[in-house]
Amino acid sequence: MYFFAQFKYMKLESYEDALDNLLLKRDAKQSELLETHAQAREDYMLKYMLDVEVRGSASLLNIDNFVDPFNYMLKIRKDDELKNTTIDLVETFNYLIGLYVQHMDWIKGFLVIQGKLRTGEKTLVIWRNCKDKSNDDLDAFFGNQAFNTKDFEFDLIFVNGDNNLQNLKKDDEKFKVRLIEEEFHKRMFDVRDV
Repeated sequence: MYFFAQFKYMKLESYEDALDNLLLKRDAKQSELLETHAQAREDYMLKYMLDVEVRGSASLLNIDNFVDPFNYMLKIRKDDELKNTTIDLVETFNYLIGLYVQHMDWIKGFLVIQGKLRTGEKTLVIWRNCKDKSNDDLDAFFGNQAFNTKDFEFDLIFVNGDNNLQNLKKDDEKFKVRLIEEEFHKRMFDVRDV
């Protein structure tokens, strides 16, 4: 008799990986000013640069790339060489929100995940490539799947990309719809209560 065990091997993004993915957006006048004024340079680096110049860098969660979440790339250093590497946003999001995954399936171009949060809230997560699946496609898919059944009524539904699922809610349904991008950003960068 044979028994097989499954395990996951994960490698966390390193500090160096984060730095390698910072993209600075600075024009010639800004560069000249910073080179000639030491105090301004120090104040700028500490208070402004990470907030403004590197906004949109992959390691700081470039929300625009959530349009195609299955091909999110970061530059990862391997053997002293930077290589573009696909990052699993789906798995990362599940960990960020504390989702106990009960079922995961690809259905008609949508990745559908059902589970419960640590708070006990029944949760549905729907991922899509927004280039391939429009809001009309999402509405039709959601309606055809009849997700909100009596045996598993969802408290929260997370979806990537703009959508109007909240408007499809019937009077007797209580679910709340949240954008994956907003929740992802909040969980990674909102440190007020930490």
